Amino acid sequence: MTVAESAGPAPRKFQVRFWGVRGTIPCPGPDTLRYGGNTSCIEVICGERHLVFDAGTGIRELGKFYSAKGCAVDAHIFLTHTHIDHINGLPFFRPAYSSENCFSLWAGHLLAQGQAIKPVLQQLMAAPFFPVPLDGMQAAWSFHDFRAGEVLRPHEGIALHTLPLNHPGGATAYRIEFDGRAVAIVTDTEHVRGRPDQSIIEFISGCEFMVYDSTYTDEIFPRFKGWGHSTWQEGVRLCKAAAVPRLVTFHHDPDNGDDDLDRIGELARQALPGALVAREGMVLDV
Repeated sequence: MTVAESAGPAPRKFQVRFWGVRGTIPCPGPDTLRYGGNTSCIEVICGERHLVFDAGTGIRELGKFYSAKGCAVDAHIFLTHTHIDHINGLPFFRPAYSSENCFSLWAGHLLAQGQAIKPVLQQLMAAPFFPVPLDGMQAAWSFHDFRAGEVLRPHEGIALHTLPLNHPGGATAYRIEFDGRAVAIVTDTEHVRGRPDQSIIEFISGCEFMVYDSTYTDEIFPRFKGWGHSTWQEGVRLCKAAAVPRLVTFHHDPDNGDDDLDRIGELARQALPGALVAREGMVLDV
């Protein structure tokens, strides 16, 4: 038996790609060229399967990428919630207008409010807000509402654990497990100062890294109590408590330019070696 044979099969592809990393509102301009100005959109590739988390303006670039490949797209889209910065790219997602493609769209925060995802998105794409209705998207769509806390299994071998978050109107965190590895996407959430969220600590335990809502810093956080967001420092504290080796700061404040994010990245690495600041186009292998 050779060394290669004794090592067993190579791990299957498990990648995280960032297409939009901002929160609140897109912020294009000379100060955001390096990290990007599009709002929330993350693609996770598990083997041959594609999972998309949030449909902020970053999903437009993902759609252009899919269209350029020239082949049919079959993907699941999981929404953390339906605040506008997390869904405002969906009407401009080019593959949604091709009958060759197939999408399943999931949301875990609406049932508790007596609502459902399809009519919410129909409102987004109805007059006088948008000229093309949701039904004008020719791709095959299916819509799935669940309650945050459930485990989703969109494909064989892929498990998504979900967790409700502290955010106005509700939001859902996702833990993606595939091929014996795990990563977590935890946005949008507001922490309680001095009291780490034990449910998040348990949720992310065993993950290789956590993507975390880092809109604010500890210094300015008290000014935004009730707004539903957290800080990169709290992300560090959660990672340390759960023994997660890497933090990826995400949902950047639109007022933080590239130089600001450089400084946050340096401070985060000093607090937790290996910490990263999410930027558009960044690809992480799990």
